[in-house]
Amino acid sequence: MSLRHYETMVIVKPTLTDEEKEAIIENIKKVISEFKGEVVAVDNIGVRELAYPIEKFERGHYYIIYYKAPAEAVIELERQLRYNEEVLRFMTVKYETKKDIKRWEEMAKNV
Repeated sequence: MSLRHYETMVIVKPTLTDEEKEAIIENIKKVISEFKGEVVAVDNIGVRELAYPIEKFERGHYYIIYYKAPAEAVIELERQLRYNEEVLRFMTVKYETKKDIKRWEEMAKNV
């Protein structure tokens, strides 16, 4: 079971309280750690305009989570995000080449 480098961007509803947003991020960290993964950094980008309305929301609160985890962790994480009604969108990127991993490490360090 090898750990791979991932980045998951999550957009949550802007109407959530800070506690509700924090609970979503904590749940993401919990899922990753359950699979022996490691969250390296969480970038709270804040509320931004969406490219198009999603569920009548024109804005969303963006987070980017940088982590190392096995593939099973990503499958479970995406399953849980898909069924969370507070999450508008999410996207996971896997970094594979040495050049990509180096860039990932720089981005995670600068959070």
